[in-house]
Amino acid sequence: MDVTPLIAVDEAPPPPPPFDLRNHHCGISVPDLEASIAWYRDMLGFAVELRTDMPQVPFSGAFLKRGSTRIELFERPGAAPLPPDRRDPDADLATHGTKHMALEVSDIHGAFAFLTERGVEVAMPIFKCCGMSAGYIRDNAGNLIELIEHEDGRRGL
Repeated sequence: MDVTPLIAVDEAPPPPPPFDLRNHHCGISVPDLEASIAWYRDMLGFAVELRTDMPQVPFSGAFLKRGSTRIELFERPGAAPLPPDRRDPDADLATHGTKHMALEVSDIHGAFAFLTERGVEVAMPIFKCCGMSAGYIRDNAGNLIELIEHEDGRRGL
């Protein structure tokens, strides 16, 4: 896949607002909460941190955690399935909204080998771009997950 290289800008940050800010979690709607918990546990090493239930919405959910990374999974009765174009990284860009969750790995080829040996679906094979290697997989519900390995020392970009 030919990819146009990006240029790192490293713009100086503006003065921060008067409050702390850090990443907490990414929320993902899934058709089967227990199957998705098992998938994220078995494929990516996440553990259940806490379970949620909001009958007024209604949904059942779970916060999963691995290190400082959290994911919240939701199962809502009667939710519409993921449309086919949301399963493709390129086609999904034509719709506004959140596109994917990205996770940094230290060995992308090893991660892809581990996951594909276990039947995880590849949405976009590994490619090189702007000092990193990246590729997309799909979780058991078809949601896009980007895996990134920085090769230029810019970890946590």
